[in-house]
Amino acid sequence: MRLNRMLLSTALVIVALVIQVSVLARLHLPGAVPDLVLLTVVALALVYGHVGGCLIGFGAGLLSDLAPPADHAAGRYALVLCVIGYLAGLARPENGRLKSASGPMFVVVAAAIGSTLLYAGVGALVGDTAARHVGLTSLLATAAVYDLLLAPFVVPGIMALARRIDNDPLAEAGSAKAADVSSGWLSSGTGLRIGSQRGVLRVKAAKARVARAGRIKGVKRL
Repeated sequence: MRLNRMLLSTALVIVALVIQVSVLARLHLPGAVPDLVLLTVVALALVYGHVGGCLIGFGAGLLSDLAPPADHAAGRYALVLCVIGYLAGLARPENGRLKSASGPMFVVVAAAIGSTLLYAGVGALVGDTAARHVGLTSLLATAAVYDLLLAPFVVPGIMALARRIDNDPLAEAGSAKAADVSSGWLSSGTGLRIGSQRGVLRVKAAKARVARAGRIKGVKRL
């Protein structure tokens, strides 16, 4: 990944995690909790593709595993967000531009349901049965609803910011200026060479005319 992508992704994930732990986790909503970190990973994956989404998801999930008050094994949510980031990145269009808002919203709902199922499945493998006591159906429904309601305020803004940083207009302007300078230098150098070659040809032509005229005069004298 590029340096600007890494810096932007790290900053956004940290901000999302802080808001997730300090604000959203304390709302005591019924069922699941709105997952701002998941929405951040999905938004970045829709811009950077499946490879970037996979890396960002793993890093964001690992930070979530280590952030207090985490009550599960480290690496569990990293695995979940790694898979979700990869799959969400596959929905990125070829030109990087989404034609409508229905596509990202569908990806958000699928990511919310998929992450809940994966998290519960990995927990079942390691002996965590908390999802059974809470009710998996309730968790799936509330996770999809909460993330879908929060997505319009998060996903479009992150995607627009990621595209703007990724385009890097300052670098493009600098490269364009350098290209103009180099092309101007080449054109001026070419013009000088062409001008010098024309001067040499003119001198040779003048000498040839003088020599030809001298020969003609000598013939007339004879």
